[in-house]
This record gives sequence, structure tokens and C-alpha cells, in this order.
Amino acid sequence: MAMLFSRPQRRPPLMRQAIKIRRRGVRDLQDTRPPQAQEIEPSSHHLSPEERALLYEEALYTVLYRLGQPEPNHVGESSELLRYLQEAFRMEPEEHQQMLKRVQQLEKPVFCLKATVKQAKGILGKDVSGFSDPYCLLGIEQGMTVSGGSPGLRRRQKAVVRHTIPEEQTHRTQVITQTLNPVWDETFILEFEDISNASFHLDMWDMDTVESVRQKLGELTDLHGLRRMFKEARKDKGQDDFLGNVVLRLQDLRCREDHWYPLEPCTDTYPDRGQCHLQFQFIHKRRATKASRSQPSYTVHLHLLQQLVSHEVTQHQAGSTSWDGSLSSQAATILFLHATQKDLSDFHRSLAQWLAYSRLYQSLEFPSSCLLFPITSIEYQWIQGRLKAEQLEELATSFSSLLAYGLSLIRRFRSVFPLSVPDSPARLQSLLRVLVQMCKMKAFGELCPNSDPLPSLVSEALRAGTVGWFHLKQQHHQPMVQGLLEMGKALLSLVQDIIGDLHQCQRTWNKIFHNVLKIDLFSMAFLELQWLVAKRVQDHIAAVGGSVTLEVGESLFQLYVSLKELYQLGPLPSERDGVLALEGFHRWFRPAIPSWLQKTYSVALARVQRAVQMDQLVPLGELTKHSTSAVDLSTCFAQISHTAQQLDWPDPEEAFMITVKFVEDTCRLALVYCSLIKARARELSAGQKDQGQAANMLCVVVNDMEQLRLVIGKLPTQLAWEALEQRVGPVLEQEQLQNTLHAQLQGALAGLGHEIRTGVRTLAEQLEAGIAKHIQKLVGIRESVLPEDAILPLMKFLEVELCYMNTNLVQENFSSLLSLLWTHTLTVLAEVAASQRSCPRACSRLKFALQNLEVCFYAEGCGLPPEALHTATFQALQRDLELQAASSRELIHKYFCSRLQQQAATTSEELGAVTVKASYRPSEQKLRVELLSASNLLPLDSNGSSDPFVQLTLEPRHEFPELAPRETQKHKKDLHPLFDETFEFLVPAEPCQKDGACLLLSVLDHDTLGTDDLEGEAFLPLCSVPGLTGMEEPGEVPQTRLPLTYPAPNGDPILQLLESRKGDREAQAFVRLRRQRAKKASQHGPRPGR
Repeated sequence: MAMLFSRPQRRPPLMRQAIKIRRRGVRDLQDTRPPQAQEIEPSSHHLSPEERALLYEEALYTVLYRLGQPEPNHVGESSELLRYLQEAFRMEPEEHQQMLKRVQQLEKPVFCLKATVKQAKGILGKDVSGFSDPYCLLGIEQGMTVSGGSPGLRRRQKAVVRHTIPEEQTHRTQVITQTLNPVWDETFILEFEDISNASFHLDMWDMDTVESVRQKLGELTDLHGLRRMFKEARKDKGQDDFLGNVVLRLQDLRCREDHWYPLEPCTDTYPDRGQCHLQFQFIHKRRATKASRSQPSYTVHLHLLQQLVSHEVTQHQAGSTSWDGSLSSQAATILFLHATQKDLSDFHRSLAQWLAYSRLYQSLEFPSSCLLFPITSIEYQWIQGRLKAEQLEELATSFSSLLAYGLSLIRRFRSVFPLSVPDSPARLQSLLRVLVQMCKMKAFGELCPNSDPLPSLVSEALRAGTVGWFHLKQQHHQPMVQGLLEMGKALLSLVQDIIGDLHQCQRTWNKIFHNVLKIDLFSMAFLELQWLVAKRVQDHIAAVGGSVTLEVGESLFQLYVSLKELYQLGPLPSERDGVLALEGFHRWFRPAIPSWLQKTYSVALARVQRAVQMDQLVPLGELTKHSTSAVDLSTCFAQISHTAQQLDWPDPEEAFMITVKFVEDTCRLALVYCSLIKARARELSAGQKDQGQAANMLCVVVNDMEQLRLVIGKLPTQLAWEALEQRVGPVLEQEQLQNTLHAQLQGALAGLGHEIRTGVRTLAEQLEAGIAKHIQKLVGIRESVLPEDAILPLMKFLEVELCYMNTNLVQENFSSLLSLLWTHTLTVLAEVAASQRSCPRACSRLKFALQNLEVCFYAEGCGLPPEALHTATFQALQRDLELQAASSRELIHKYFCSRLQQQAATTSEELGAVTVKASYRPSEQKLRVELLSASNLLPLDSNGSSDPFVQLTLEPRHEFPELAPRETQKHKKDLHPLFDETFEFLVPAEPCQKDGACLLLSVLDHDTLGTDDLEGEAFLPLCSVPGLTGMEEPGEVPQTRLPLTYPAPNGDPILQLLESRKGDREAQAFVRLRRQRAKKASQHGPRPGR
């Protein structure tokens, strides 16, 4: 029996028909059933006991009469498949054995090999033209053992099929003319009885027809063709040429095969004869089961697939795992065997898989991605005409059913795909993709032409699902007691659930719907929910009315904050299509604002009082030097700021007034805290005998206030004053802003600063007495004690006390304390130094103490900065102590240094001037002075002139004790005398190079009867004289013009200090001389106009 599946081709004329071929019309073998059979269309995968028994019989029959070698991943043992079927159908062992015996007693099916001759390539060219006219003879040989897919051990011979297989069992392909790569694509059904001793044979022949010599010469192309023509001349006319054969054992074949097989030669003349592409499939005919006789093949396969998939899903659920869509090897083997034996086409297998999976998906839990493969397969092979009306209706029903079920899942996606399950987003996205692919199918468009576009259906489902979810949540939060407070809490919980749902839509769900269907789920859900929420909130506030208690006000505040968060989730005003129902919702809450502000202040005040009452005024740690109440207060103020930020009232004027109230309450709380913390310190220190403990508490109090000041200073940032001022700028004037917010803040900071300074001042007073006592002791220590040993008690006292204060005070307060102590220390040092002016040794100790105190208070950069240390008082004290600690000769040196500075700074010649030339000769150790002239002198005599002369002295006298003063000649009545006199002083260079060493030029008016009057003094620094800086002799000596000066009329501080040293003769003599000069200068001041 042969069944030809290929398209009929025109047969060429044949000289001799070698084999009789019986052809049958093309029809689908899988739809073959008796005329009286009716289709059974189950509505679900649940079968009746009778249907289940028939399906079980079908499955057992499939396993018992399997053919071919197993596939690589399939189960080879039939016993294992039978055990699996028993589990899948939930058969009891006795029932299973009975069914198995009954199936074994059924008539065997007709075993068939469905062989498809696809094509060949590289065959021999037997005709003169170099081509062949190939055709194939094929059949199955029974009772002959062949090994290895070749003719075996028997001798190769031509016409294996022709000689060994009966003519009625031999099948023949069409003849393909003039080709070496023929394509047939013809299918034949070859029956056999026993697979163990059956073999498949295929012979390929070249069709040879009777042609004239002229025709053959016309086809001749080369010498090989001529040789073939001579060879044909020797054989019988019309005899076909053998091209090769393929012989295969059936028991070596798998259930399905698709390979290229080499064509075997009869001789070794042409061993390479090309290849032939063959497809094999073992199928059954006339199966004895009732299901095969009464139902279409694909329907039976559909039921079997549903049963096995249902079992697979159930097994995974029992093991607490999800089925991933992969069948077990047993199920895959059984379904493959059944589809192959029933000769189901790929299209019908995909159709059965789609119908089974789409139905099971609606009742069992497994991935929707399993539906994508059958959808793709059906779409690829879709031809509407190949299905019958019932099948088309069944397919259309499956589309509609799955679409309706998918939309119901989408409507309830919040509960069906909860985010608590990790793979929920992926499952929803997979479902959407399945629906999209299904609606894009040609089959869906033809079978469901009136269906609305999928995005519209999904959008409507989402909208309805959102409204339904809202009502479900509202019912869930409905309180048992219908009071205003309870109703407010229920409404708040509902709004918070809505906000959480919108956040989930925004973060997760919206991406999925937008990527797959371009649907903005978030905007759709927000518009629906905000309208529903606005209605409920307005109804609730209307029920509350104007009498808002603190409890209801707190509930309304939380509701306001949640509504604000919900409103901010919506689109920007520029992106909205219309006005939102929540627009201006803050106006609904205006009556509750006073209760909110009062509640905030009351809670903060109670928290402050409780924090101070529980505070033990102990630092929290080494780095945190304030106590627990300061931390609680910071948290309390942060909570107030957070409440203000939560409120964020939209109306600018009302927002400004609310902020003013917040600042006023905060400042009031700060002052209340200061009073409470000081009272707490007095309470705790009242029973303390240890004064150190009281000091500790005072340090903590000061630190707490400092921490409070830092917190208060952050109010403008925490309450966003800058943004508020920009908002109210067009409404309020800047002066009004300064007089309210800033004035309140500055007042609070000033009050805190005063409290802090008072506390630090108290701490400083405890240390000032000790500092003054140690400084007083410095001057009373005997002279034999070294300065560093004398100040040791003072430095130890400061080290202990300042380390203690540094440990217990924060840096700001410790710096303030250091400033106070430093000012006090400088005051005490100045007082003691003033009392010890005549005692250089005591002043030297005070100077040494000042130097060490400066280092102590600087503390290597950790104490006071240099600008805070080097105040005017410090600099004056430093100068005074430096002078008082110096010896008399050092003071004389300093005096002349100051006069030299005065001389260098003098440019006016109001008193006149002298001109000199001075040089030093190192080789002779001589100082040469040429006094040239004087000019513009003051007329000191009554006759309006003067009798000037110049006295030359090297100062200080103790450096040049051997050198007497020199004088020039006296000039009568001359205000511009020309002296032109030279003086030489024999003096070493060393004393001349010291600071203060100078040549004193005293210009005097000679008076015969009384003492000489002073015209003025000029000082020439010896260190600037040429020749003193090196060993070379000076060259040309320049002239030096020196303006005359007077001593200071009010007394020089150095002279005053020297004058106080009554027991020092040298000091007294020096002071006496300088006083005389000052007295003379005061008698002859410069005249007006000069």
C-alpha cells in the first residue's frame, strides 16, 4: 500500500513499465476515522471516568507498541513509561494491571514506515549529455538480516528491490530528467510486520529511453560522452542504468529520522555515487483502541497532553516548586511516541499544544511563556483551509477564552501578581506578551474579527480594576466604631495604601505596561484614585466641622501630609489635561491649623520639661560634652522643623504667618530650657559638698546652652527662610520680614549668648583668684631662684585647670573662657609690673612669665589664636616689661636707639642743621669727624643772634669711658657758622658697631654770664660711618646733613624708668644730664613761622 504526499508531477513516457505503482489521493492521515465517529470536545481538562479510561488505554497502547530507537533525551525503558502513566492517571495497581492486560490482548496495529524521498546530490551522470534521468525504487524486505546499513555480507547485486521485494510492495518515485541533483519530496507508506528482521531498500536508477544516433550525437559534449555512447551501444535498448542503493535495518532507525545517506555502488568502479536525503517515521495504521477508532487523532493527543501537563504541574506544586514549562523525559517520550504513531503534523501538534496549554493556564499555575511556542508555530504554519469548521470554532473559542481570562488577571493584577512574590513582574510581562502575540496572529484576526484593539481592552480592564481595588480597600479599612477619630484613621490608612500602590505602579508596573502596550498605567491609576480620594476627604472634613479637638487635629494633620504626598505624585500643572480633583486641597484644612500649631508647641514643651527633669548634667562622652537634655532638645527642634516642612503651606501669606509662629514657639522653648536647666543645676548641686562637682555641672550647663545656640542658628535653613522670602516678596515688604522672623531669631540668640557669657564668666572667676595669687608670689621669691623655677607653680596651676576646662567645655565655650582668663592675667601682670618698676629682677621674672603664659594660652594652635593673644594691652605690657627688666646701661642703649630713630624720622630743619663728614680708619682705629658747618640756627641772645659752638660726644658714655667730649671754636653772632674743624677719636671698631652707639652733636649758644643755651641736638649712628663695616680704608667721604632736634618735652619713659632707680648712680647721672638738656630745650622753643 502506498500513499503519495507529494504534488503529482507529469510522468515522462516510458518504454517499459518495470513496476506497477498504485497511487492514492492526497489526504491527511491524522483525520482518518470511520464515518460514524463524532468529535468529543471537552470543556476543560477534567475527564469523566469513561473518557479517562479510554485515554489511559490509548496511552498504554502507545507505549506497548512503540517502534524505533529512543531519542537521545527520551526514556528507553517501557516499564518506566508505564509507571509514569500509572502515576499521571492516578491508577491503582490492580486497575493498572487489568488495563494493561486488556490492552495487551488488543489487536496489534499495522506497522508502517513513512518514508519521504526528499532529494539527492552528486549522483553519477549516465547519459551522453553527462546528466541522468534518476528515479527511485523502494520497499521493505522481510525476513532478511542486513548489518550496518549496507547490503551486508551477501554479494552486492543490481536491482535489489526488483529481485527481492514483490512487485505490489515496490514503490517508485517520479523521474527527474537531466540532473545530477534531483528533488522529489515524495512520501510513501511502507507496511511491515516484524521490525527486527525488516530492512528498507532504495535503488536509484537512470531512466533510459530509445533514441537515435543523431539525437545522441547532438547531446555529445566530450570524449567521456562518446565513451558512454559506445558503452550503451553494447547493452539492450531501453535498459535503465543503476546509480546506487541504500539499505537500512529498521530496528536501527529512530522513531523519526532525517539524514543524508550515501548511495552504495554494486562495483568499485565508481565508489562515490552521491547522497540521498531521506526522512523516516514509524507510524501506526488501524489502531485497536476505542479512542483511535472514535476520535480524531489531534483530539486524542490534546486530551493526553492536557492530562500529562496537569500531572506535571500538580507534581511541582506538591514539591513547593513552580513548573517552568519543561516536560519530564517520561511525558515528552509518551507525547512524542503518540504524535509520531498517529502521524500528527507539526501544525496539528502545535494546535493541540495551544488548546491544551491555553485551557490549563486558566485553571493551573504555570508560566504563560509556555504559550508562546504554539502561538509562533501556528502563526508560521497557518492556513485556514486545512482546519475543519469545528476546529476553527474550537480555536476561536480558545482565543476568546484566554483573552477574557487574561483581562480578568490584568484587572486583578495587584492581587494576582503581588510584588511580595519575586517573579510577579516577569509573569505579568509574560502574560502581556502572550496576549500581544495572540492578537497579532493571522488566525486571531480571521477568527475574531470583531475584537477591540488589545490596548483599549487592557486600558479598560486596568481602569475598572483600579476602581474595584479602591472600593475593596475602603471596605477593608472600614472601622467598627463610626466615630470621627476612627473614621479619620481609616481614611488615612486608605490614602497611605493608595500612595503605596501608586509608588509600585510608578516603579514597577508602569514600565511593564508601557514597554509592552504603550499604556501609561500610573497616570491612569492616579487620575482615577485622586478623584475617589478627594470625594472621601471632603465628606470627612465636612463631618468634622469647625470644632477640631487635638486628637482629631492630629488625625487631620496626618491626612493632610498624606494628601500632599499623593498630590505631588501627579503630573506637573503644565502636563495636565484639566484640573485635578485634589487641586487646592489645602484650603479644606484651614480650620485645623491653630490646633496643629498648639499641638506642636505643647508636645515640644512637655518633651523639654521631661528631658531636663531626667538630665543628670553629665557629659555624654569625651567628644560629646553636652548632656542628654541637649540631645533631646535638638531632636525636639528638629521635629518642629520637620512638622513645618511637612506642612509646607502653599499660600504665601498664610505660610509666612505659620513660619512666624513656629519661630516664636521655638525661641520661647529655648528660653524656657535655659531657665529649666539652670534650675536643675542648682537642684543637683545643692547637696554637693565637692565644689569640683558643681563646676562640672556648670560646664555641662554652658555646653548645653552652646548646643542650643547652634541648633537655633540653623532655623533659617531648616525652615527654608530664603525660599519663603522669595515667595512672599511680592506681598510683604523686606522691612516687615526683618522685624518679624530675623528680629525674633536675633533676640533669641542674644539671650542665649548672654546666658552663655554669664556661665563662662562664673567659671572664669573661680580661676582668676588662683592666677592672681601665683603671679603675686613671683615677685616675692628670693633672687637666687631661677625664673623657670619661679613660674613653675603658676604653670602647673594653669595646666591642671585649663585641661579640666578643656575636657568639660566645648571648644566655643573653652575659647571664651581662655579670652576672659587672658584678659584678667594681663591686667594682673600689669598691676604687679607697675608696683615693681624699680626692681629689674622682679620685672625680669614677670617678663619671663608673660612669655610662658603666651605659649600656654596659644597651646600649639589649640588655644587662643595670635590675634586674640596680641592685644593692645599685651603689647604695651610686653614693652613695659622689656624695659623694666633691662639694666640701666641697656636702658641707656635703648634711649639712644630711640633718639637715632627720631633723628632718622626728622626731616624738618626748624631748629637748624649741622653738616659733618665722618669716617673710620680700621688700620689706625681712629674715628675722623669733620664738622663743616651749621645753618639756620635759632637766635637765642637778646640781640637777635647767637654765639654757637658744637660739642662732640661719643655715646653711650659707658661704652667710651676714655674719650672726653670735644668742642669747636665759638662763633660770635652767627646763625650760619662755618666751623670746618676736624676731630679724631682713638676708638676700637667693636663698641662703635653696637646698637645705640652714636656721635652726639650738641649745638650750644655760648653765654658768658650763665650756662650755655641749647640750640639743638643731632645724632649720627656710628654703624653707618664708612670704614666701620669692613677692613678697607674709606675713600671719598660724603657729607651728612643732620636736622637738629629737641628732647621730648613730656619726658621719655626710659628716662622715667632710670629716674626711678634711686640707688643707681650711673642712671641718676644720665637722667640728670638729659633733664638739663630737656629743660634748656623747653626754655627756647622754635619761633612761630620758622
